[in-house]
Amino acid sequence: MFKVIQRSVGPASLSLLTFKVYASAKKDSSHKAAVKVNELSLYSVPEGQSKYVEEPRTQLEESISHLRHYCEPYTSWCQEMYSQTKPKMQSLVQWGLDSYEYLQNAPPGFFPRLGVIGFSGVVGLLLARGSKIKKLVYPPVFMGLAASLYYPQQAIVFVQVSGEKLYDWGLRGYIVVEDLWKENIQKSENVKNSPGNK
Repeated sequence: MFKVIQRSVGPASLSLLTFKVYASAKKDSSHKAAVKVNELSLYSVPEGQSKYVEEPRTQLEESISHLRHYCEPYTSWCQEMYSQTKPKMQSLVQWGLDSYEYLQNAPPGFFPRLGVIGFSGVVGLLLARGSKIKKLVYPPVFMGLAASLYYPQQAIVFVQVSGEKLYDWGLRGYIVVEDLWKENIQKSENVKNSPGNK
């Protein structure tokens, strides 16, 4: 082991030493003056003028160019849609991961409550035979009632917020209907008062 270390330390320690190297001219060569940097061929300007000649475009290049110009609006639209939907999709994925984590560490009694709420939705669907409106209304109402038994504070907050939103929507609907009613009355009065109807 010692010999291996000794053989590897020797060349490694030599690499840390610095040496000066002197170059000397041959004795039989004639003495020349020092060459300046700008006289070296590396830095000299090439003789003659070069001219850039653009090669003619092939039919394949023309076709690709036309295709790119044709597809440009669609690709820009796709990029816009991607940039708009990316944050939404990231938040949806994060919501899914949070929901999965919550379901993995659910509080005690959560799954039986979830079963009762889901079963009440199925009962509402069974009781809503015949009418499509009943099928839309009964299951959420039954599920809401079952959920309000288990989560009364959240149900109160939900009812307050929903009531305010329903009132706001009703008020907006009333204003829209009133505007339409006034427009129809004005149109019918204009038709009655027009000179051709007198």
